[in-house]
Amino acid sequence: MADHPLAGEHHPSPASSAATALGPLLLLPSELLHEILIRLAVPELLRVRSVARPLSSLISSPDFRRLYHLSSASSGPGPAAAWLLLFKKLPPRDAAIRGFHGPSGRWFRIPVSSILAPAVPPGEDLYFLAASGSSFLFAANGRRELVVVDLTARAARRLPPSPLGPRGTSSWRRFGLKLVADPPGSSRFRFLFAELVNNTPFLFEYRSETDTWRQSEAALAEGATTPASPDGTFLCAAHAGPDCVMVYSGSGPSSAGDDRPVFFRPRFPNAAAGAGDRLHVYGDGCAAVVRSAAVDDPATTSRVGRVKVVAGVELYGLGGAVGGDWELVAAVPGELVEGFRKPYAVMTGLLAEREGVVRLVLISNCRGAWDFVWLSYDRARAEWRWVPVPDWGGSKGLNMAGIAVSSTFSRLWPAPAASPSSSTTSSSSHQ
Repeated sequence: MADHPLAGEHHPSPASSAATALGPLLLLPSELLHEILIRLAVPELLRVRSVARPLSSLISSPDFRRLYHLSSASSGPGPAAAWLLLFKKLPPRDAAIRGFHGPSGRWFRIPVSSILAPAVPPGEDLYFLAASGSSFLFAANGRRELVVVDLTARAARRLPPSPLGPRGTSSWRRFGLKLVADPPGSSRFRFLFAELVNNTPFLFEYRSETDTWRQSEAALAEGATTPASPDGTFLCAAHAGPDCVMVYSGSGPSSAGDDRPVFFRPRFPNAAAGAGDRLHVYGDGCAAVVRSAAVDDPATTSRVGRVKVVAGVELYGLGGAVGGDWELVAAVPGELVEGFRKPYAVMTGLLAEREGVVRLVLISNCRGAWDFVWLSYDRARAEWRWVPVPDWGGSKGLNMAGIAVSSTFSRLWPAPAASPSSSTTSSSSHQ
């Protein structure tokens, strides 16, 4: 399946021709136009806005932005409500993010080369770390620094070095970092990461508003006595299979009696931490345990070429408290697992939770071909969902340089402030 271009790429048809082709559409009542446009993905809206001037004012209006924001927030609990974003390793002049949009079932190409050019020299080796709202964060391996891209402003800039100094791409661990739009829907953001420094957990936080870093030594949590704040952050400072060091930062006093972050070492039940082929994926105070079984490779008759298939997936949480052990939340039903049981040689994953929905992405490779499994669990409904991710035609031999899930990418325009009489409140954005 081919991916679809985003506004900013060259298109042979001039804007005037596009506007002429849209003539019948422009005669529709504004309410009906809203209903049509609100079903488009963000890349499609940006493209329409760039090539059809008569629709540009409508798409940019406060009424439409509010409607699109509310629709995006209520588009469902599953993977369809978020984006799967990945970066293919290419020279900066050809750099582009591939984004899979659940509702449309399509891949989009989001070009970032022209935005990166002023901040990234030719030949630089980039790695995609995280995304939130319109902000995309990259690590530059050559210059050993961080670069943030703002899609809304179409601008890129380098971040000052963290307190740990310049860091190459291999120093960044997916389970130990987080990018947060703050406030939600704005171009401002916080970037947090946890790290062991001389065997002591530290939390590092960058704020774009002040362009400064802050570091905090984490204190040991005193048991599971402190409830987790809705806008608190869990990061994995270190892990080795089932053993991990979690760092938590909340909005109020910690169990240490101050506002310092705390750390603890949660344990899995024996079944999840036992022997066997298990992949542990951490994120946002959750953990997924993926059990696999070895089978004969159907593409070869030799037992040397054995591969693995997923046998089960379990989701664990911390029970809403800081300092406790892992507790089983739910297991993926067997009939759902059967739908994505494909042979693989290596596998990794990422895990994120936002507004009560946990999203798990498993990335596997078999004989040079990549495969993506996208699952979500809605806590309120106690429901698992799986959305098959099609191949866009470029995954064979893909040199992938970073992947992320974002449920705020569909909210590139800040939602207009609600009136005092409005009963709608916005939840804090975590991913």
